[in-house]
Amino acid sequence: MNRLINFRDILNHKSPENLILDLGGCPLSSMEGDTQNRVLDLLGYKKPEPQRLTFGKVQRLEESLLKYLDIDTRSVGEILHPKNSQFEILSTDVYIDEWGITRKYDGQYWSIIKSPLKDAECKDLDNFLFPDPNSVDILQIEAIAAAAKHLYEEGKYVICAEHPVYGVFELGCWLCGFEDFLIKVMIDPDFVLKLFEKILDYQKKIIKIYYGAIGPYAHYTSSGDDFATQESMFMSLDCFGKLIKPFLKERIGYTKKFTDAKYLHHSCGNVFKLIPDLIDCGVEIINPIQPATFEMNPNNLKQKYGEKIVFHGGCDTQKLLPFGGEESIKEGVKDLISQMNINGGYVFAAAHNLQNDVPPENIIYMFQAARKYGGNNGLR
Repeated sequence: MNRLINFRDILNHKSPENLILDLGGCPLSSMEGDTQNRVLDLLGYKKPEPQRLTFGKVQRLEESLLKYLDIDTRSVGEILHPKNSQFEILSTDVYIDEWGITRKYDGQYWSIIKSPLKDAECKDLDNFLFPDPNSVDILQIEAIAAAAKHLYEEGKYVICAEHPVYGVFELGCWLCGFEDFLIKVMIDPDFVLKLFEKILDYQKKIIKIYYGAIGPYAHYTSSGDDFATQESMFMSLDCFGKLIKPFLKERIGYTKKFTDAKYLHHSCGNVFKLIPDLIDCGVEIINPIQPATFEMNPNNLKQKYGEKIVFHGGCDTQKLLPFGGEESIKEGVKDLISQMNINGGYVFAAAHNLQNDVPPENIIYMFQAARKYGGNNGLR
């Protein structure tokens, strides 16, 4: 039975012959920093030329590594950066992105050092230079579509079309600064709604161009917007329902006009109470399972929502993978699969992108164990 049939069964909440394993299939299941190179070194494989990607671009993993680990997913696409925008390179370590956010490279990530709408008022949005969605590189779109079509026609892998735009909430936090924007969420909803309307307009224009080209060739697509901390949400359910949910629901509904791809949404943190709203918005796959709190415990998630949504991820990147050994990782993976891979509804991956604190051996142990225990007879 091939990967696409397994993926279909998982989506339909039927037990697959083999679990789908994802590494780098979406931008929330990849590797950060030097992690990939250390795994390639361990295996004796050739490493890619070093590159420093701007924020929003995720490293495309080496095909040799994906085949060695028997990964079922492949990724196409990326966040798009229109030509007509505030983008400007200031130095080798500092640049202004298309939204006017100044970012500085800290050795692994592009940290925000200046938020252009900090302390802004509603009227300031009228004069702010938003990126022009009509100035995206059409040749880039055509190249992504060609790569997606090639993979799709090969029929070997489950294909993810990575999201081409950021989420409304995360952009608000970046544009205003987290503290300033969270205060605005509470006391200045007019500003928040006006900003989100402008972002949604941008999103929809990009979505039409992007999914209009690659939509037929994707099995699932992604989006990302962090709504929670490790312990709780950034805001109340009522606040989410009034300020964020309408925009996420409209974005997903509009995307569905151009593709039949299933919709994965990523939010870090404890979003347990938010899952019914995400389902109502049209989310079909939720990433990640961040298992540090009881509510987000895999068994609790599966019992509460296992028949209503597909879960993606869950192998702990905070304790197990950085600090575990071969046996503890194998047992952790076995336990996770035994809880989640019941009547389908689960795609295996790490809880988030793998970082430099994860030993390369542990990554290999993780996927070897997932393949061993992810078959129909694997846990018997």
